[in-house]
Amino acid sequence: MPYPAKLTPDAIAAQARVLLEGGGPDALNMRPLAEALGASPSSLYRHYGDRAALLTALNDDAARELRATLEAAARGLDPQAGLLAMARAYHAYARAHPHLYALLLDPARPYTAAPGPMKDLWNTVLGQVSAVTGQPDDTGATVAVWAFLHGHTLLFLGGQFGPSGDQGGFRRGLEALVRGLLAS
Repeated sequence: MPYPAKLTPDAIAAQARVLLEGGGPDALNMRPLAEALGASPSSLYRHYGDRAALLTALNDDAARELRATLEAAARGLDPQAGLLAMARAYHAYARAHPHLYALLLDPARPYTAAPGPMKDLWNTVLGQVSAVTGQPDDTGATVAVWAFLHGHTLLFLGGQFGPSGDQGGFRRGLEALVRGLLAS
């Protein structure tokens, strides 16, 4: 196999993302990744110690990307409208990138409160929810919002609403949730 052009962590992660998004986590293995990059599998280990390290890098990239998406959705809006826009952007991101979304919330990858992209993502949602409720660091309300978003998103991605869709349930649930946040 010819020596590939400069192999970088970013190039490896970009190709890994292509494999992940194209076929889910089962499609992301070091040998097919190396083949797609025109490299030997052992050359990948210079940059990522193992598949788990590569998945962690993809998880971090997805968390940064989702955070930026949510921030852009809420930019310039009042807190309530911003939260509704963030929720729609969250759902749209998961629909557009279902395998990355699944990686973000994979129960096999337990969340830690350590600083990093996942904590930054949480803090973005926490800040927006707290702006709506007027309560600094309103963790309880943020958990409620995130649980609704994640639950609806998983039902949607799993096809649980059937051919008729959710019949506006996402919008109605979100609006009811925001009203409840304002009332508490």
